[in-house]
Amino acid sequence: MNDLIEIRWHGRGGQGAKTAAMLLADVAFSIGKQVQGFPEYGPERMGAPITAYNRISDRELRVHSNIYHPDYVAVVDETLLHDVDVTSGLSVDGGILINTDKNKDELIPLLRGYQGNVYTIDARKISEEALGKYFPNMPMLAAMVKITGVMDEERFFKEMQTSLEHKFAKKPEVLEGNMKALRMAFKEVQ
Repeated sequence: MNDLIEIRWHGRGGQGAKTAAMLLADVAFSIGKQVQGFPEYGPERMGAPITAYNRISDRELRVHSNIYHPDYVAVVDETLLHDVDVTSGLSVDGGILINTDKNKDELIPLLRGYQGNVYTIDARKISEEALGKYFPNMPMLAAMVKITGVMDEERFFKEMQTSLEHKFAKKPEVLEGNMKALRMAFKEVQ
């Protein structure tokens, strides 16, 4: 991992982009990283565009601002590609992860000339298969961990298991479904 990785998440209210950013910060912290995870809201309503951020480093983080030049971007809702400049400031050495069932070639015209890596994952298919409902944040979280290399795969699963066991102590089926979604996403991100 680079000494500092900055990630910007784009989603819509209610899709879990903020939750994914906060969970990533939590699991990275649990393995000894210095972390920040925080949202930025516009109009606070279901379906409105939101942005969330992560900074992850081996060294102390002294910057406390939004991230304007991220290494990676996660787009939880592909319709945002039409409305938001999700590639603004994005490093060509990093990449963009898009929740879609389309192939990369269909998406490139929407990326405003971005020349870096483009990753895709069908978080809808994964979450509906694993959880029976559309919750894109867990597949997106796992895919982001894989493409950034922020932590080892097995360590990530172990830390997520611990985190989710606490959160869903009385709902083991939800824990099992979320872990299945994480594992599927690690395999299916392209």
